[in-house]
Amino acid sequence: MNTIQLTDEYLMLDVRRGNLDALGPLFEKYHVELFNYFLRRCRNRELSEDLTQNVFQRIIKYRSSFRDDSVFKPWMYKIAQNIMYSHYRKLVPEDEFKDTEQLADSPEGSEQVLQDKLLFEALSQLPEQDRELIELSRFQGLKYAEISEITGNSVSAIKVKIHRAIGKLRELYFQTV
Repeated sequence: MNTIQLTDEYLMLDVRRGNLDALGPLFEKYHVELFNYFLRRCRNRELSEDLTQNVFQRIIKYRSSFRDDSVFKPWMYKIAQNIMYSHYRKLVPEDEFKDTEQLADSPEGSEQVLQDKLLFEALSQLPEQDRELIELSRFQGLKYAEISEITGNSVSAIKVKIHRAIGKLRELYFQTV
């Protein structure tokens, strides 16, 4: 049997035309990735679940803004980024980023848990824009061109900013070790 694999963009264009069922495969493909994106940013499982749901609600609400030439993943992450920014501007004090006790489900004594805590402590000390760039490039695996589309910066500017952010992170991480 020959099956056709539908692209994210084709599915989203179908959603834009009113077929909301076409969002199902996109949800299945990206909800865990988005949840992890939010979890690393806010370190709260319930909030991450809510924010993930908000992304898909906004995708439905703003489906008409998805252009024929858009690429779905960067468009989705721009929505996620906007949700994250608006949430933290309104509700959460900055020191919430510093809570590292919920980072791992494994035993507290393990070396990996310690390394994760140190990494997230170093990440929490970075400016929000640097954290965002590291999250998108290293944790979410987006390409520079996709991050460029999300942020509105040129690809060369993104490369420089990510390089500098990684350098700052490295410096902060090794100060805590």
